[in-house]
Amino acid sequence: MTSTRPALAATRRTETGKKNAALRRAGRLPAVVYGHGVESASISIDAHEFELLRRRSGPNALIDLSIDGHRPRAAIVHGVHIHPVTRRPIHVDLFVVKMTEELTVEVPVHGVGESEAVHRKGGTLFHALDRLKVRARPDHLPQALEANLAVLADFEQVIKVRDLHVPDGVTVLADPDEDVFRVLPPRVVEEEVRPAVAAAPAEGEAAPAEGEAAPA
Repeated sequence: MTSTRPALAATRRTETGKKNAALRRAGRLPAVVYGHGVESASISIDAHEFELLRRRSGPNALIDLSIDGHRPRAAIVHGVHIHPVTRRPIHVDLFVVKMTEELTVEVPVHGVGESEAVHRKGGTLFHALDRLKVRARPDHLPQALEANLAVLADFEQVIKVRDLHVPDGVTVLADPDEDVFRVLPPRVVEEEVRPAVAAAPAEGEAAPAEGEAAPA
């Protein structure tokens, strides 16, 4: 049966260390592959093709990885090392999976919808957990977990881990009572009330004694 997964072609490489800079200038990304049924190997992939794949697929999407034209194997992108200045990928970790064995990965947590406590009451949405670890078979790994922000109608309500929409076949590895989203009330700045200060007496006039009214 023909796979519908995105394909990625790789070639084995011998370049290491500083020689990887020349590889990148030639439009190739250094990478490593490891996992079920394969020996850990240094490979390279086309940088442009990998960027297109990242745009089309999520972080835990399955891909068909072919090395030197051999039979494709199901794999996931296990890690992408990013240059701190250019923010471009400089190295990729690829993990060959076994479809019947569960994996543990991190997925982002997204809020969907609008909170009335934010949009009508002036509160600030507080995102306590932006990523969670989950366990699932490779073909059940979610791209993200979602929370319905519409339930946050006031400042007392909280979305916890147990309230997230979790697809079938996925186990969340976190405390179900841990907070994920809440809305913080707006800050109220109280103005300091200062006592009134009596006007200073004009030059040549004596200040009124205590209990004595000032002259009209």
